[in-house]
Amino acid sequence: MDSLAVNKGLAAILVAGIVYSLSGLVAEALVHPEALKESAIKIEGVPAATESAPAKPEGPAPIAPLMASANADKGKADAQKLCSVCHSFGEGEPAKVGPNLYGILGDKRAHMAGFDYSDGLKTLGGTWDYEGLNHWLYDPRSLVPGTRMAFPGIKNDAERADVIAYLRSLAKTPEPLPKVEPAAATAAAAPSAAPAPTGPNFDALVAASDPATGKADADKLCTVCHSFGKGEPAKIGPNLYGIVGAPRAHMAGFDYSDGLKKLGGTWNDDELNAWLTNPRNVVSATRMAFPGIKSEKERAAVVAYLRSLSPEAPALPKAAPAAAAPASAAPAPAAGKPAEPAKP
Repeated sequence: MDSLAVNKGLAAILVAGIVYSLSGLVAEALVHPEALKESAIKIEGVPAATESAPAKPEGPAPIAPLMASANADKGKADAQKLCSVCHSFGEGEPAKVGPNLYGILGDKRAHMAGFDYSDGLKTLGGTWDYEGLNHWLYDPRSLVPGTRMAFPGIKNDAERADVIAYLRSLAKTPEPLPKVEPAAATAAAAPSAAPAPTGPNFDALVAASDPATGKADADKLCTVCHSFGKGEPAKIGPNLYGIVGAPRAHMAGFDYSDGLKKLGGTWNDDELNAWLTNPRNVVSATRMAFPGIKSEKERAAVVAYLRSLSPEAPALPKAAPAAAAPASAAPAPAAGKPAEPAKP
């Protein structure tokens, strides 16, 4: 009797499971749901949502305008939280997983004697300036793809500036703060500012500029990120040899931003003028964290230098000759001397 009751119970459970499974199969066969292509409820007067939000600029914001308000004490707290597992900060302290960071701002890359730096960082060379640290702390792998530093970066601009202010304080003589021209600060705050003036006036400035002056400016402003010699490898940015007259995104194998690749066209004097004024005015999502050159004369000198590195650069337009004075025009009388009467 008891076994019969148990068998009935098991049979009931089995039948229920079979009915459950079959009901799902029948439902799938009879009902074919489709995702709605538009809302079933429409409210008049409300604009449709855009397909995607505006693209956020890639890469870090220029650091110079941020340093004036950066807080070294906040930076110390952030560095202790984010970096002290791998780095020491006191003068003369030994390395941990990463090198000691005392005096790093203004010092050469791979600065700590005896530390086993990655080949990529040793090859990069140069010194740790404000913009270099800005890029590194934003995303180390964008600066040195083969780095062993497993750190995702600090994406918040103010927080990154605070950490750099703290690193600046770790020196007997802190590095001078980067100078920010008022125009540069305005451009950083308002990336939609009008582009640089272009046309014959800028061409005339380029024609009158000394490429040697432009080279000095480029060495000071651009060599951290770019190489200039024919056939030299890229750094953070591409090699710039032959850029005038070349297509945008001209260096084979370099990972340009999507915005620059989509822009198309070639680099001429006017395009370089606009780019060197403020790259973000030309490509809002550029990864190039460069505030621009606000002096038109300085920009013209840099373009003249880039022209000297560009065998395929189109010739500059010649200035129109001054209009000759009419041959029949009589000379003006000397001051204080009456004009002679015209002869018949």
